[in-house]
Amino acid sequence: MNFDLPEHVAMIRDTVHRFAIEELRPLEPLVLRREAERGFTDRPLLPLEVEADLQAKARQIGLYGIDVPQDYGGQDLGALAKCVVIEQLKHAIVPFVPPPDSPNLHLLRSLCRGEQIERYFLPYAHGEKRSCLALTEPSAGSDAGAIRTSAERRNGRWILNGTKTFISHARNADFLIVIALTDPAKRNHGGMTAFLVDRDTPGLSIPSTFPMIGEYCPYEVVLDNVELAEEQVLGEVGDAFGPLQRRLGVRRMEIAARCLGFAARCIEMMIEQANSRTTFGRPLADRQTIQWWIADSYQELEMVRLLTYRLASRLDRGDADLRTEASMVKVQGTEMIARVVDRAIQAFGGMGVSKELPLEYIYRVVRVYRIVEGPSEIHRWVIARDLLKHGLPAA
Repeated sequence: MNFDLPEHVAMIRDTVHRFAIEELRPLEPLVLRREAERGFTDRPLLPLEVEADLQAKARQIGLYGIDVPQDYGGQDLGALAKCVVIEQLKHAIVPFVPPPDSPNLHLLRSLCRGEQIERYFLPYAHGEKRSCLALTEPSAGSDAGAIRTSAERRNGRWILNGTKTFISHARNADFLIVIALTDPAKRNHGGMTAFLVDRDTPGLSIPSTFPMIGEYCPYEVVLDNVELAEEQVLGEVGDAFGPLQRRLGVRRMEIAARCLGFAARCIEMMIEQANSRTTFGRPLADRQTIQWWIADSYQELEMVRLLTYRLASRLDRGDADLRTEASMVKVQGTEMIARVVDRAIQAFGGMGVSKELPLEYIYRVVRVYRIVEGPSEIHRWVIARDLLKHGLPAA
C-alpha cells in the first residue's frame, strides 16, 4: 500500500497551491466585502469579469478537465487528482472551482446516450455549459425516496410537475438534471427517473432564492406541466436512484477535500499566530493549550486526508459500492474542520471573529457542510446499518 501521491498528482498539487496563493488569496478582501453586502440578493461573490479572468488563468496552467476522459478532450487524471485540486484551492476562501463540476460529470458520463452526448455531456465537460441537480424538495431532504415531483407519460411525451428547493446554481445553469417519480409505488426501488431539462423550457421557473449562511445561495425550482420529449430521459426509466447515489458519493468526497484545504489554512494561521503573538511576556507557542490545539488539528487533518484519498483511489479503480466510505469521509471531514476553525478563532481572540481575517467566513461556510449532501446523523446511520448487516469488513 503506497501512501505517497503519484508524481504527476504531486506536481498538480504544487501548481494549484501556487495558483491559490498568487491568484485567489489577493481576492479574499473582495469576497468578504461582497458577501457582507449581498444581503438578501443572489449577487455572486466574484464579479463576472473576475470569474472569467480566473477561468482563463486556470485553463492556461492546465486546470481544466482534470477528470474528463481523454476521448472527450480531457486530461483523464481521475478522482484523486481532482480531489487534490479542490483541497489546494481551498487554501483560499474564494469560491472558485475550474469546470466541470465532478459529481454531475460522473453522472452525465455514465448515463448520457446518443445525441445527449453532443448536446449535454461534451459542452459540460468542456466548460461551455453549466448544470445543476434538482433533487431536494420541501418534504424530501436526506430521504431522497420521499420526493413528490411527478413525471407522467402522455401521448408520447413526459409531463413533469413539482417543486424543488435548495437547488444550488439553478439560475446560472444551462440545464437541470431533474429527479422525478415515474412510478410512485416503487419510488427509489425502480420508480425514480432523471430528466435533462433546458433552462428555457416552458413551465420551468426559478421564482425565489434562499439567502443563507456564508457563500450559499440556493434556489426554488418550480415545474408546472413541463413537457419533455423521450430524448430528455437521462439513463433508463425508473433507474435513477443507483447512479444518483454514486453521484452523491463523489460530492461527499469533494466536501471532505474542501475541509482539508480550509483546515490546512487554519493550522497555518494558528502556527503563525503562536510564533508571533506574545502574552504576559511569553509567546503563545509556549502555551500548552495552543500546542495541543495545533497538534490535535494536524493529526485530525492527516487522518481525514488518508480516508479521503483512499476513497478517491477506489473511485479511480472503479469500485462499485462506496456509500459507506463516502459517508465516513463526509462525517469525519465536516466535523474535523468545525473543530479546527473553532480552535483557530480562539487562538486569534477578537481578531478571529473579525472580517479582517478569513476565519469567521470559514466558520460560517463549513457549518453548512454538516447538513448539505446528507447530515452527519444520517451518515452515521448509514455506516451503522451496513456494519450491523454485513459485519466488520476485512482489514
